Amino acid sequence: MSGLADFTSTGGKRLFIARHGETIFNLAGRIQGNEAYTPLTLTGFAQADEMGRALARHLGEKPAVDLIASHTDRALQTLSVISQHIGVDWHQAKPDVRLGEIDMGEWTGVYYRDLDGMLEIDTEEMLFATVAPGGETYADIAARLNNWLSEQVFVRDTVLISHGMTSRVLRGMLTGLSPHARHGIPIAQGLPQGSIVQICDGVEEVIHLGGGEREKA
Repeated sequence: MSGLADFTSTGGKRLFIARHGETIFNLAGRIQGNEAYTPLTLTGFAQADEMGRALARHLGEKPAVDLIASHTDRALQTLSVISQHIGVDWHQAKPDVRLGEIDMGEWTGVYYRDLDGMLEIDTEEMLFATVAPGGETYADIAARLNNWLSEQVFVRDTVLISHGMTSRVLRGMLTGLSPHARHGIPIAQGLPQGSIVQICDGVEEVIHLGGGEREKA
């Protein structure tokens, strides 16, 4: 994909990026895509709790940070737990639909088991190799993230909660990775649920490695 700007400079500010915790759709094996209302499970809240404790140890008490999240309830629920740990008011959070998960079109809400081989998944990289009917490509994700990033001026360190596929593209863009051979845009390595990374001026560091499964949308 051409036309992506260089977003590796964060002006010396640190971006703490994570995906949401496990949801009822994750647990049931359903495709949630950009579905807004898929609440966290008990495991999901525990993962958010774990990330919050890790970030609190890293940042200290009541750090001066901004809060940004996908518009989905699972991202905002995860952020609510994390924000309590670091002592920052969740109500300052700025949700944005452009940070939402890959749109799975007609397959949103469908059980993976019911797709009967229609959805091909690259099991080595845990990426979708099939575009869902009416859904997004990875290039589509990159385009909306390109639009969102072009509007951002990071004046403080920022905690950002997104989704498995979207956060991988975002991390790839922020670290200046080469385009993926198949999908044509930067895509970072997948991390288990409950993980959180720090990115500053193109350099990524894993702050906490969770023990959950890798993402399916």
